[in-house]
Amino acid sequence: MIDCIRPDDWGQAGGVPGLRTEQVEDWLSRLASAGPAPGGGAAAAMHAAMAAALVEMVCNFTVGRPNYAEHESLVRRVCEEATELRRQAVELADADARAFTSVTEAYKLPKDSEHDRMTRSAAIQGALVMAAAVPVRTAEVASRVLELVERIIGRSNATVLSDLAVSASSAGAALASASVHVEVNRASINSPEVADRLGDAVARIEKAIESAHRISTDVRVRISRATPVAR
Repeated sequence: MIDCIRPDDWGQAGGVPGLRTEQVEDWLSRLASAGPAPGGGAAAAMHAAMAAALVEMVCNFTVGRPNYAEHESLVRRVCEEATELRRQAVELADADARAFTSVTEAYKLPKDSEHDRMTRSAAIQGALVMAAAVPVRTAEVASRVLELVERIIGRSNATVLSDLAVSASSAGAALASASVHVEVNRASINSPEVADRLGDAVARIEKAIESAHRISTDVRVRISRATPVAR
């Protein structure tokens, strides 16, 4: 994680609507528009949110079922953790939109004088670091969702096993998308120290992507071998 950036620093500026108060279709229309935000980074966070929600769904199909009583305590804990991760992911989608808006606003600053150019450059660099921090955090959330998927494979309702595969795939999409957005911001950041830290973050994300593929494959193999089970 980029430790110099805190969630509070993302702020509420820019007049960007929040996902918690917006209809899905309205958000998708904004995503499809020529507006600066939301974009791919926000979509990455929503992949992570959907991955977490699917873990919650599997847990809710498991809790209270006699066949899985021995795992109920674990499944309840996983469900609580997934709920929190879903909340964080939705917040990150909003944060990404705000961060990208800050970048575009920084590029609009005047550059007539030397002082203007220095001020503009500093604002751009600061905004880029903020914009890179969000997908790093999105990747961390997606990685934690994958850990939850692994914890309940074989300990949750077998009739919704396929949804764990979709969760892992969605988390993998979040990771891959986040990696791209870290890289694109890293390419424009002048600080070697920050660039190095972001490079390390990308390397960790790539390893997590491999885990997502492995977990998804594992679940699909289990599905192919499974005996149909009634809910």
